[in-house]
Amino acid sequence: MYVPEHFRVDDRETLYGVIRDNNFGMLASTVAESPFVSHLPFLLEGDVLVAHMARANPHWQSFADGREVLCVFQGPHAYVSPSWYEEEQAVPTWNYAAVHVYGNPEIIDDAELAYTDQQKLVDAHEGGFAEPWHLEDRNRGFVDGMIRSIVNFRIPIERLEGKFKLSQNRPDHDRKNVIDALSRSDDAMAVACGKFMQDQAAIKMKDE
Repeated sequence: MYVPEHFRVDDRETLYGVIRDNNFGMLASTVAESPFVSHLPFLLEGDVLVAHMARANPHWQSFADGREVLCVFQGPHAYVSPSWYEEEQAVPTWNYAAVHVYGNPEIIDDAELAYTDQQKLVDAHEGGFAEPWHLEDRNRGFVDGMIRSIVNFRIPIERLEGKFKLSQNRPDHDRKNVIDALSRSDDAMAVACGKFMQDQAAIKMKDE
């Protein structure tokens, strides 16, 4: 990923926060000598990504070659109009946050561990519901049959890349104008991007 220095983020916990908040990511590698991507939900446990895919998906079979894979997580993003800048000589752009994770997948053959991983993933997403759905409340024979149709795997995180392109290359007043404009948008993602910009600015001020 191309990362200009003023957009680079190296703090691991900050990048982990983006992964946790945007855990539906893309796993990219090579299958039969061609680029291949699977779109998957991930669970972050310590410095490990936990995931699964359909057994019918050929992607997991490529893990045996020992090649590094790339997981991409996309945070809030939005179009930025040059009309929000005070300077007239400007062009449109796009603000966004992205995290790239690299590692070598390890397939989990233990059925009980696979069950536990699925249980944790379900609980992570059901926790905010008024009446959460629990995997352990389902017929275990049925659940075990479903688990046999997937492949569980873990990716120990070997390296991270973070890029937060949030108008850091613009003057303070332009960044404020961008945040204000995004916050007033009818687009939920634009509003989220504005809030993300505001939160990151507050963290930076606190650190300084």
